[in-house]
Amino acid sequence: MIKEDYLIRMIKDLIKTIAKFFFGSDSVTYQLPDEREYTETDYLYQQLVDMINQGDINEAEDLLYEKLDPQNKKYLELGLDFYSKLNNLTDEYLASHNYSRDEIELGLKTLVEKFGDSGLLTLFENY
Repeated sequence: MIKEDYLIRMIKDLIKTIAKFFFGSDSVTYQLPDEREYTETDYLYQQLVDMINQGDINEAEDLLYEKLDPQNKKYLELGLDFYSKLNNLTDEYLASHNYSRDEIELGLKTLVEKFGDSGLLTLFENY
């Protein structure tokens, strides 16, 4: 339980730091507009949330990276929210769907790498 709490806090801190670096805010929550105004990222976000809820976490992560556009920071916002949602799940739920907190941390690192900031990657060495 203590290790789980520590990892959850550590990942939350990583997300906060990345959000602060890229968006100037302590948190990032992907906001969906009215469905009539959905963009490609909005449809992707909705699909990812549905996949998480169905337990298709690995497939959702694969889809995120398949569709990721590193030139569009909306995808970074979407990715940070995605990993935040995963971090809010229990270890039991993650494990039962073949996923772990270590994979969340690795996913965040990969996300930052895709958006081309090697300086921020040193942050991961400190955690």
